[in-house]
Amino acid sequence: MMSYETPKTAGWRPYPRYPDPHVISLDPSFDSLTIFSAAVERLYTGCRWAEGPVYFGDGRYLLWSDIPNQQILKWEEETGAVSVYRKPSHLADGHTRDRHGMLVTCEHGRRLTRTEYDGTITILADSYQNRPLNSPNDVIVKSDGSIWFTDPPFGILGNYEGIKQESENKPAIYRLDPDRGELRIIADDIDGPNGLCFSPDERILYVVASRSTPNRTILAYDMSDDGSDINKNSRRVHIDAGKGGTPDGMRCDIHGNLWCGWGMGNEALDGVMVFNPKGKAIGRIALPERCANVCFGGVQRNRLFMAASQSIYALYVNTKGVNGG
Repeated sequence: MMSYETPKTAGWRPYPRYPDPHVISLDPSFDSLTIFSAAVERLYTGCRWAEGPVYFGDGRYLLWSDIPNQQILKWEEETGAVSVYRKPSHLADGHTRDRHGMLVTCEHGRRLTRTEYDGTITILADSYQNRPLNSPNDVIVKSDGSIWFTDPPFGILGNYEGIKQESENKPAIYRLDPDRGELRIIADDIDGPNGLCFSPDERILYVVASRSTPNRTILAYDMSDDGSDINKNSRRVHIDAGKGGTPDGMRCDIHGNLWCGWGMGNEALDGVMVFNPKGKAIGRIALPERCANVCFGGVQRNRLFMAASQSIYALYVNTKGVNGG
């Protein structure tokens, strides 16, 4: 008879005594970002692959994608109830909110959409130069209202998180002006562009190069003076993830620290890694599952929500997330 170990996620419980040992300081500077009496909580489990959490403060709820199950799920903060927000989801992946509060969604169904106030869906982009997008992955909105998203081919490589198809455009970062409908490439020379975010002052764009070798990296670009583009000559490796390090999605706090979904290399790396503005690893949140994406939410934007494989986790922290992510 085949034997196997019970997964660590089975019967998972928050650590019963403070401080939670899953919140790990790698540098004394991380201590000021943690709360002694806050523990990692698991809000939901039962997904096939969770991605793209986004918080709605006006409704006190969290949305996220369960890509293989073709659904967007909704968790209500006051009751803890979880329900299906949208199904089918057109293979929704990453989400954010625009500066009018509407949901903006990357879909492995090869499009970028906006959910209007009445629930109708507007296609913002589904092609570039008359060729279909690959599989939009992660998305952020700048303070000027422009929408920036990555478009790697991950969702069209197979039939689990998408529909297997040929790529007709290079993997790229795009900028969309939603008022003018103008879509243009910001960069198409990144190996597997994945998660992205701006620094608090929007002077730096960070992006995960998830196919870079020998290790995954997080790149940094200085923004142009008018903020509508990047300075391509400023490209630099901000973080080398090292052997087995697998950053995915990330968000920035108001102090400029990067909170990065991490894992897949080995079990000891699963969770969230935190880096200061200089790219130094200062902290870690250990989870029993590989974490793909994070977002900040809660009434004070001081609750970190983590989409990790089959589950959603949360932790109160002593900082706040920046707007637009």
